[in-house]
Amino acid sequence: MGEKIKSFEPLLLILAIILVGTAGFGLGRLSVLETATEPVWIEYPEGYSGEDILSASAARAPEIAGGEVVASKNGSKYHYPWCSGAKRIAEKNLITFSSITEARAAGYEPAANCKGLQ
Repeated sequence: MGEKIKSFEPLLLILAIILVGTAGFGLGRLSVLETATEPVWIEYPEGYSGEDILSASAARAPEIAGGEVVASKNGSKYHYPWCSGAKRIAEKNLITFSSITEARAAGYEPAANCKGLQ
């Protein structure tokens, strides 16, 4: 029985060295990650509150939502001009609507891959 263990001795030694090295490396990385993270601070300019910023972005939302949209003569979806689907429409097939309401009245539906469309 002792001979069988002695034949595996070099293999066990290599395995032990690999395990100790891997564990040491992992613990070293873990200690660096814990000390390297700094808290994130958000500083607003003086005179502004969180409510001012939220109301300013809410005021812009209808402006974007009611803006110009484009569609294809051959399709059934409308897109904002900056969406990827709109960029793939051939110039000869491009239709421009001044509002989402106008596009819906023409029978078009919002594209699912264009964020912000209703």
